[in-house]
Formats: sequence, C-alpha cells, structure tokens
Amino acid sequence: MLKEERHTTILNEIRIHNRVLLTDLSNLLQVSEDTVRRDLKELDHKGQIKKVHGGAISTGYHSHNQIYAHDKKVVIAQKAIKLLKSGQNVLITGGTTNYELARLIPSKLKITFITPSLSTASQLLSHKHIEVIFLGGRLSHEGQIALGGSVVNSLSEIRADLCFLGTGYLDTVNGLTEFDWEVVQIKKAMIKSSDHVVSLAISEKLNSSQRYKVCDMDSINTMITELNPDDHILDSYRKNGIKIL
Repeated sequence: MLKEERHTTILNEIRIHNRVLLTDLSNLLQVSEDTVRRDLKELDHKGQIKKVHGGAISTGYHSHNQIYAHDKKVVIAQKAIKLLKSGQNVLITGGTTNYELARLIPSKLKITFITPSLSTASQLLSHKHIEVIFLGGRLSHEGQIALGGSVVNSLSEIRADLCFLGTGYLDTVNGLTEFDWEVVQIKKAMIKSSDHVVSLAISEKLNSSQRYKVCDMDSINTMITELNPDDHILDSYRKNGIKIL
C-alpha cells in the first residue's frame, strides 16, 4: 500500500473513531508499527491529527470546532434530547456526539447530569438550570475522562433514569466494544446503574468491533443514529429488540 493510501486510511479511521491505536492501524494496514509511527508523525506535523502515546486522536477530539460528521452528530443529539424530561438523573459519557447533546439541551429543562467526562461537564455547566455532578478520578490526558476505582465505586451508589453512551464500536455479534480497558469498566458501571441505556453512534461506527466488550446488545434499550429509523442498515439491530430513533 502506498504512503498516500495509508494516510487516507489512517485519517478515515481517526475521523470516525476519534482515537486509534498504533497496533490496530498496523494490523489494518498490514505494515510494521514503525511504518505507522512514521505516518502518524508526518500527519501530526501537517496538523491533520494529533499523535499521542500508543496512537493518535482527531484534531477535533478536544477542539470542538473541528468535529468530524458534525451535521450527523447534531441530528443524533436532537433525537436524544426528546428523551429528556425535567427532574431526571442522567448519566452521560464523553465523546463528540455527547458534547453536541450537552450543547443543545433546551434551557427550560431542569436535569441532573452525572459524568466522568471533563469536556462534557464543562459544556453542561453553560446551562444554568442543569445540575452537574463530575465523577472525579485520575484524568486521562487523551480522553479527558476520569478513570479508576473511585469512579466505578461512585457509580455503584447512583441510580439514573437514562444513560447516554458514546459509542466507539458496535455490532450485533459482539455488542458494544472498546479498546481501552479502563473506559470499558466505567461504561459497564454506568450501564449497571441505569434504568434505560441509549447508544449514540453515527452509522459509520456500526458493524465494527474492538478487543474489549462493554456489553451485549440486550443491555442497550435504544440506539440513535443520524439515519431514518426504518433504514435497512438498522434491520439487524431492530431484530435484536432495540428501539431505533
């Protein structure tokens, strides 16, 4: 594969998933990790991605004026907002789609949001009627999310009406998966503490999987994409009993 083709593939993976691992890119491209490392360094130098330890993240991951598929994520956020009601306790993860959800919440709603995501919490604070509870712990530099046992323990003492899960990888065979073991533990705890679990994902993330399982499909009550709910692409998820918005 030519360097230009590798760069195109790398950029596409990072735009869709926001963060990718060096080892995964090496397997995908079928080249050595040293080759991928040089590619990431070059793309970082051009300002197209940000190289981090063990991989790379999108330039829009923390700079929300450069969010990939922004229009699609706005559509997803607008659908998700219809599930909100004043008086709810809502768990919400990080990610650019959840950031859009936090940004677009109507000012009249009085809701308590609980999150381990620093960027999501900061955006929620812009709404004067929203109470924000930040689950403190060791902050990840790449994800800007609190990790560790203290977060999991805090979640075990919470009962939430809704949980909005940022979705990295999802398919009907493996369920919801991620590549970061610590993030998986946080998401597992959030699901366990919630009465209704909502997966938010642009359609490009569907039918993909990673190494660590968060949950099976039957743990997800509702899935929201930018697509029309009747789109045939969603048929296999609908057959699993998931409500599609």
